[in-house]
Order: sequence, then C-alpha cells, then structure tokens
Amino acid sequence: MKYITRGTCSREIEFEVDGNIIQSVKFVGGCAGNTAGVASLIQGMDIHEAISRIKGIDCKGRGTSCPDQLALALEKYLKEQEA
Repeated sequence: MKYITRGTCSREIEFEVDGNIIQSVKFVGGCAGNTAGVASLIQGMDIHEAISRIKGIDCKGRGTSCPDQLALALEKYLKEQEA
C-alpha cells in the first residue's frame, strides 16, 4: 500500500502487511537513518502493536512525525480491510 504523508519531511510511505504482520516498510524522503530505523524495528511486528508504539510521536512541534504518519497509514489499511 502507498500512503501520502502530511506534515513531515517524508512524502510517502510504502508498506506490505500479511495477515496482521508488517512485512516491509519504505519511506520516500525524510531523515534516512531515522526512517530506515523505524522501518527495520517494526518489520515482523503485529500491526496493532506497531500502531500503539508509534502513534502520536511528535517531531519538532509539528503535531506529527514520520512514525506517527506510519501509524495513521496502518490504521487506514486496517479500516480498508474491514470494509
């Protein structure tokens, strides 16, 4: 799935989920080391656990961050799967 971010340096997040397990995450743009680190840490993690860990993280008072945008993307994915 592709998700267009808002309010962050990254422009887009691409990710794959199999069942409830996050298989891969790739950020387009953003702070390369930080986004690669977040992607690596949540690979293989349950989607609900990942959301609970990264949702609401703020970057420099923006009200969001790359990890927060990923949590929003994962929530959107879950809602689309329920529909």
